[in-house]
Amino acid sequence: MILSGNEIAARAGNDIIIEPYDKHRLNPNSYNLSLHDELLVYDEPPLDMKKDNRCQQLIIPPEGLLLEPNRLYLGRTREYTETHNLVPMLEGRSSVGRLGLFVHVTAGFGDVGFKGYWTLEIFCVQPIRIYSDVEICQVYYHTIEGNYQEYSSGKYQNNKGIQPSLLFKDFEKDV
Repeated sequence: MILSGNEIAARAGNDIIIEPYDKHRLNPNSYNLSLHDELLVYDEPPLDMKKDNRCQQLIIPPEGLLLEPNRLYLGRTREYTETHNLVPMLEGRSSVGRLGLFVHVTAGFGDVGFKGYWTLEIFCVQPIRIYSDVEICQVYYHTIEGNYQEYSSGKYQNNKGIQPSLLFKDFEKDV
């Protein structure tokens, strides 16, 4: 089951923590999150799954930043979220998608117990100017059935900013 907006509001501060929280961003069954002003882009194509690929930081200026098609930009939400007893999910807003801007390539699925900022995998179909603080995506919540353990020690837990891929750490386990 997906929580209604009223249930999201009722659980805010308990099972659901969103900081800062603004009741005007609440939807019938989701909550809008905004884009921070920093982005990361990978420096060296081709990327290698077994390596810690280098990135450079970009700052979105007040006049916006023009994104190029066929380039991956990593962003993050301005809001910190924490979720207990529920499974958080992230989707782009339809108004953003109708401009050909994707906010997650594959990683819209969160884990029960996740604490941190959502890293956004931003990709555009055509050139588009973006702005920080825009409500770019929405988080919604599923109930969870059965026994579970909360996500606690993963690579991305308690992040402080944009997280590039840490997939290379999975290969280190095999060594």
